[in-house]
Amino acid sequence: MTDTPARLLSLLSLLQTPREWPGSELAQRLRVSARTIRRDIDRLRELGYPVEATLGAEGGYRLVAGAAMPPLLLDDEEAVAIAVGLRAGAGHAIEGVEEASVRALAKLEQVLPGRLRRRVSALQSATVAATRGDGASVDPRTLTAIASAVAGPERLRFAYRARDGAASRRLVEPYRLVSTGSRWYLVAYDMEREDWRTFRVDRMAEPTATGARYTGRELPMDPVEFVRRGLHGRETHQVDVSFAGPGEALPEWLREHVVSGAGAEAGAGAEAEPEQGPGAGAEPEQGPGAGDGVRVRFESADSPEWLAARLALTGVPFTVHGPEALAAGARALAARLTESAGA
Repeated sequence: MTDTPARLLSLLSLLQTPREWPGSELAQRLRVSARTIRRDIDRLRELGYPVEATLGAEGGYRLVAGAAMPPLLLDDEEAVAIAVGLRAGAGHAIEGVEEASVRALAKLEQVLPGRLRRRVSALQSATVAATRGDGASVDPRTLTAIASAVAGPERLRFAYRARDGAASRRLVEPYRLVSTGSRWYLVAYDMEREDWRTFRVDRMAEPTATGARYTGRELPMDPVEFVRRGLHGRETHQVDVSFAGPGEALPEWLREHVVSGAGAEAGAGAEAEPEQGPGAGAEPEQGPGAGDGVRVRFESADSPEWLAARLALTGVPFTVHGPEALAAGARALAARLTESAGA
């Protein structure tokens, strides 16, 4: 292999396999001399790749963890597996990894050969994944198209269905994708309305980057806060719940709202929620929320039934202090589950 760049890429690909490679085996694989391998290892080190060498009869080379992650070189099967996994994570808003999944998927699909892109689509269409109960799952291809336009940045055109069912065509300057854990939203500057808008991604169709670049505008606030304020235009609930467990036992979306009890510091730095609704401002009762338990307060635009299900899925016993709609939703959910179990 006389092409040095191609040989270095091949060498880096071999070293990414979690094993130690004897210099003689690397030389045989790449059909070069042991001296050439040593020079190539030095070149990789100069480029910032931490290649470790061990001496002795069983010595060799291996790539170790460094300050920065080197580019991954994937074979066809690995690329397909990662793309399918990222699509699953992005399309169903898995908490904590959803936005990173979209960014990584957009990068990967941009460079996937057509034959691999077809394999990924075929696998995706043949797979049924468990989705959240509110039906807000999104086609990952829609997310990656939007993410690519955000990264461009390129103006984006799409069809949109409003809450009342009205259909329209929009031309926007996309700013950020925001996940609330159950839904995806696009924060963008609407060219026709000349103002910032929030769009639910599951109501968007046929997103197409126009190719027209633009100079990014500055959103007057944090995009997550912008989405949150937009949601407050709908009916919201001041949620007040005690959990019979430490804050560390709760998922991240709840930990940031802990206001008292063990692990209350997990919510430090979060914006205080208004103390409204039944039970707000009261001390935790005995039972769930007492002792090692925690009190959680936050505002939610989710339906009471869906929110009760999310709280139950934490696996930590809890008591609802407010609002009454959430307590009623929890009772209704418990009754349906009991009936389904044949009890």
